Amino acid sequence: MPVVVVESPAKAKTINKYLGDDYTVLASFGHVRDLPPKDGSVDTDDDFAMKWEVAADSKKHVKAIKDALASDPNLILATDPDREGEAISWHLREALASSLKKGAQVSRVTFNAITKSAVTEAMANPREIDQPLVDAYLARRALDYLVGFNLSPVLWRKLPGAKSAGRVQSVALRIIVDREMEIEAFRAREYWSVHATLATPKGDQYRATLVTYAGKKLERYDLANEEAAKLAVKAVESRDLTVTSIMSKPASRNPWPPFMTSTLQQEASRKLGLGARACMSAAQRLYEAGHITYMRTDGIDMAPEAIMAARDAIKARFGDAYVPQSPRIYKNKAKNAQEAHECIRPTDMMLSPDRLNVELEQRKLYDLIWKRTLASQMEAARMERTTVEIGSADGQVGLRATGQVMLFDGFLKVYDQGTDDDEGEDSARLPQIAQGEPAAKRGVVPEQHFTQPPPRYTEATLVKRMEELGIGRPSTYASIVTTIQDREYVRKDKNRLIPEDKGRLVTAFLTRYFPRYVSYDFTADLEGELDDISSGEREYREVLRRFWRDFTAALEGTSELRITEVLEAIDEALAPHLYPARADGGDPRECPLCGKGRLNLKTARSGGAFIGCNNYPECRYTRPISGAEGEAVGDTVLGLDPEGIEISLKNGRFGPYVQRGEATAEQPKPPRASIPKGWDAGSMDLEKALMLLDLPREIGPHPEDGVTIEAGIGRYGPYVKHGPRYANLPEVDEVFTIGMNRAVEVLASKPQRGRAAPAAPLAELGEHPEGGAVQVLNGRFGPYVKWGKVNATLPRDMAPESVTMEQALELIAAKASKGGRKPAPKKAAKEPAKAARKPAAKKPAASKTAKPAAKATARKTAKADAASKAAET
Repeated sequence: MPVVVVESPAKAKTINKYLGDDYTVLASFGHVRDLPPKDGSVDTDDDFAMKWEVAADSKKHVKAIKDALASDPNLILATDPDREGEAISWHLREALASSLKKGAQVSRVTFNAITKSAVTEAMANPREIDQPLVDAYLARRALDYLVGFNLSPVLWRKLPGAKSAGRVQSVALRIIVDREMEIEAFRAREYWSVHATLATPKGDQYRATLVTYAGKKLERYDLANEEAAKLAVKAVESRDLTVTSIMSKPASRNPWPPFMTSTLQQEASRKLGLGARACMSAAQRLYEAGHITYMRTDGIDMAPEAIMAARDAIKARFGDAYVPQSPRIYKNKAKNAQEAHECIRPTDMMLSPDRLNVELEQRKLYDLIWKRTLASQMEAARMERTTVEIGSADGQVGLRATGQVMLFDGFLKVYDQGTDDDEGEDSARLPQIAQGEPAAKRGVVPEQHFTQPPPRYTEATLVKRMEELGIGRPSTYASIVTTIQDREYVRKDKNRLIPEDKGRLVTAFLTRYFPRYVSYDFTADLEGELDDISSGEREYREVLRRFWRDFTAALEGTSELRITEVLEAIDEALAPHLYPARADGGDPRECPLCGKGRLNLKTARSGGAFIGCNNYPECRYTRPISGAEGEAVGDTVLGLDPEGIEISLKNGRFGPYVQRGEATAEQPKPPRASIPKGWDAGSMDLEKALMLLDLPREIGPHPEDGVTIEAGIGRYGPYVKHGPRYANLPEVDEVFTIGMNRAVEVLASKPQRGRAAPAAPLAELGEHPEGGAVQVLNGRFGPYVKWGKVNATLPRDMAPESVTMEQALELIAAKASKGGRKPAPKKAAKEPAKAARKPAAKKPAASKTAKPAAKATARKTAKADAASKAAET
């Protein structure tokens, strides 16, 4: 039987159902090879030769495919229909080359939807691996590796506390930082408008806005303050008004095109509150189940048979009036749609969301895709827009009322992208109004407005902006947005992306010393060159050579940089953010504590940055980068402890703390205690400081074993401790008041590790293909699937009782790949009794001395691993 290889077990199961017993369908579980996380994996001295290795967790999957090829040498590579899918097929062919028999046939098939007809047609039309598409992948992978592996170490050395940089994610970070700087530089401008409630002779009311004042057209800022607005109100109130003209125009709205990756992520964020990663995860499951077409695409065209199916579905559901005379054809606007096989659409237009048996999040996303697809082939909405002009006889004041009447809803019956937006007065319904009739005033009011700063980006609007700039591609959007959050360069607050201080520092550093490589135009042009490689118009090594020549020159330009120079440059670049203007007009850099020194950017030995006074050590004022301006917390002496030692309140880069004594040669690190969250540093006194410095506090011996119970505040908050066992307390204040009975109760309520009876599984899913039971259990962090030593947490939207074996295998594989963990090995069969009595061989003495070397190797591996992660897009 020919061996068909796809990426995931879920996809394999669906395709196996269509192909039947004539084929062996196996999963590769994604990429099987990658560049080793060490220097030299891309050899720039050997024309960018790449050294690939099969990942540890992929070896078993490769072996399973090799075993299957032993009985039938024909290999069919059916991975996803995009650049990544083509790369996986290429990697599989290379990894399996030694196992392929002479004359074995290796073919590539692609299908945009996992349906029986699409799969059958693809199997009947195999092709060769698309080498230009593979070359484009190789170029991207090499570029991302070279940038991450060479630029990240420069960051680590020159900017303490920085994590890493990437070819595209650094540009995405810059977009967010630039927007934040626009917001901070924005100065709101006041303006006013005047609105009148008017009535027809029949008493029907409508709302109009002042558009002409003192005989002139009113511009936005003409009414600059309340006084001017009140004068305008009086001008309207003092005059009789008449309807001078009524103009009605027919208008129409055409539907939006069907979804591609970026627009799906934007709408899923706005309408469903899904982030880019969650959106693509739900779409992936819908695709693998055969419900939608491939979800990583920048195309908006639709297959002719799909268009006809959509028109049939519209006719059946809504009638002939909603079907346009000719099909709607959409042209792709993307600069290079090499990944665009088709738009994202349902595979069965007649399958409505209410009939879909999937999880809630997937059903909601399918509902969005289904409605948008049908709407894209429906008739336009028709309406009548009416504009009513009202004025005074002397022409000094004029008002305007607008509204519209829906004549035919068309595609809006199914889908409206703009429902989240306020359409203003244009959407209002107007009563019947006749030209020349009086407009009676029922009230004239002024309204105050302020110009608004540009909004912060959401994940959706960031993707849209990147798409506009030509940065990134459908397969990378979700990972880029996730990466900058995982590295703590950006945080998400109420769905808005806000740059953290370390993100600002990294962007300032890269903009100052590597401006070309965080330039929007350069990154977009490079994306264009990579697209040219995929279409066969460029040779990928030539692109790499040109990039590397200029990039190494930029790297060499930073070799002699000192950290102090870097800090001075960043301090100057971020000055508006670090030292905002003071309300009293004083110098923002003047130290608020001593009044003599100047504030500047400093770094700590442990990494990170903070603002400090240059009059150190005479003045010890410090504050975090985002600390309140003018917050004068330095060496504030609170008093003396019983031994006569000074207790002082200080402010460090991690916030305020109390300290006993000062640093000396004998005691370089005097006792300190951070001010707990919820405590006001301004109200700190000697009594509270001593309470903090005396922690942990002894409560007494445990009534069962006599071991002392303590209470304290740790990195995870307030706690009680009994021997090696900890239990959290709900409130900080309880640390100082908790008694023995309460402490024993809190400790007893905390389950003991290793002693409590194992909880019964929520579900037994069966035997893993490699042996061992797969179970669904409930843990302290929620439900999870377990196989051997691999524990994989269930996504929030996945109910424990609905988990299938296929889903569990995917979660286990992903967890094992991420953590490098393997299942517990099966117990070997017992050896004969004679062998058991045989004395154990002595370990060689050299094993003791090998430990330091092993640790050093581990450290090197960890460092290389970090650099490898930095090389990701």
